[in-house]
Amino acid sequence: QVQLTESGGGLVQPGGSLRLSCVTSGFTFVISAMSWYRQAPGKERELVAAISSSGGTTNDAESVKGRFTITRDNAKNTVYLRMNSLKLEDTAVYYCKLVTPSRNDYWGQGTQVTVSS
Repeated sequence: QVQLTESGGGLVQPGGSLRLSCVTSGFTFVISAMSWYRQAPGKERELVAAISSSGGTTNDAESVKGRFTITRDNAKNTVYLRMNSLKLEDTAVYYCKLVTPSRNDYWGQGTQVTVSS
């Protein structure tokens, strides 16, 4: 079955950086669009960044533009989220999502990112 496993979360001070990874299996990664979402306590899950199957097209939420970068390595079936200049409001559980060409969605279990001084 399709599995997504996130890692790389943790506790970081404001202004710090983290790189999240999401390793996938069970589906042909190279034809799948990938994205990162986050959900803060008491808030709805929101899209952070998305990347096309080829990696040629990316989209970022306004709140993270210029600070976060989504990339993918199709040889490793992995999508990354590089997060720089982290702010308190970036604290959330971060999830990766795989979207198949037939528009089926699969989610990982999430990784906690806490920005605190």
